[in-house]
Amino acid sequence: MLQTVSEWLWWERLWLPANVSWSDLEDGEGRVYAKTSQLHAALPCALCLLLVRYLFERYLATPLANVWGIRDSVRLTAEPNPLLENYFRCRARAPSQVDVRSLCKKTSWSERRVQVWFKRRRNQERPGLRKRFCEASWRCVFYTFAFVYGVLALYDKPWLYNLREVWAGFPRQSMLPSQYFYYLLEMGFYLSLLLSLTFDVKRKDFKEQVIHHIATLTLLSFSWISNYIRIGTLVMAAHDCADILLEGAKVLNYAKWHRTANAMFVVFTVLFMLTRLVIFPFWLIHCSWVYPMEEFAPFFGYYFFNVMLLVLQMLHLYWAVLISRMAYKCIFSKLEGDERSDEEEDDSDSPRERDNKLSHKNGTGARDRANGH
Repeated sequence: MLQTVSEWLWWERLWLPANVSWSDLEDGEGRVYAKTSQLHAALPCALCLLLVRYLFERYLATPLANVWGIRDSVRLTAEPNPLLENYFRCRARAPSQVDVRSLCKKTSWSERRVQVWFKRRRNQERPGLRKRFCEASWRCVFYTFAFVYGVLALYDKPWLYNLREVWAGFPRQSMLPSQYFYYLLEMGFYLSLLLSLTFDVKRKDFKEQVIHHIATLTLLSFSWISNYIRIGTLVMAAHDCADILLEGAKVLNYAKWHRTANAMFVVFTVLFMLTRLVIFPFWLIHCSWVYPMEEFAPFFGYYFFNVMLLVLQMLHLYWAVLISRMAYKCIFSKLEGDERSDEEEDDSDSPRERDNKLSHKNGTGARDRANGH
């Protein structure tokens, strides 16, 4: 049964054009082809990147945050209440108005007090400013390194300047060492992002981020096995260049260099729109959709690869809307943070409400009378 599954999975018509077999992609005559087994190195690479990230955030990003005076805001702690805590963990982080009234009856608290409790409890679950700074710093450094490496790997290649060269002689195209390490670096990074999703700052587009990472890994894996390596390297380089400015703008914004951060974000917006909404669909997807038809008849892999590119393009359109809103705030108002971030909520109370809370039998005492946000 396993042999049958393996034969079906590696059926040549799924991965390769007609009249091309796996035997045609065996090393020889000075040519070295990509192999499926080489993808196994992506997991060790991802684990190494997680270790490098930990060391970077602890020994470089954190001291830099101290130098720039980046501190987490003081948060008011939610009062101990087993009933509300059980509701928060087992049912919902944000109760409906009907549930708030029900909880008021069970706790003998006012609606305002219950609502403030949930705001404070949600804030306790949110990452602090220093964590956001360290995460953005790591991504900025990685994207910079990956983009520079991609430029060095591509600048002298003819398919960078003439996209028809992407398919010249396909799929009998020898793999270059620079291509292998570029793929390994990118696959390890996106796999590390998947492994760290539960620990990273959770944003409003969490589901879209998961879809993006899975689609990216699927595209990279498929393009490697099918020898779509040339177009794959171009797609990676087009994505990395704009992300450098995005993460850099976040870093500067957390450091309170707001004018510089806003200017960088505006430049990022222009570059994002150019690379993701112009170059990616009208150059790279066009190259992958139209030019192969001149070299070989369509096959399953051809359709699969292009559908995955379209999935990425739909995500680009979604993010373009969020980025446009943020760019508007940069230009016409003040950008306070990432539009995608799950921001802290203002839970400030009136003096009377604070006095009532302090006098309640479940109150936490004068030690919680610290200033809020």
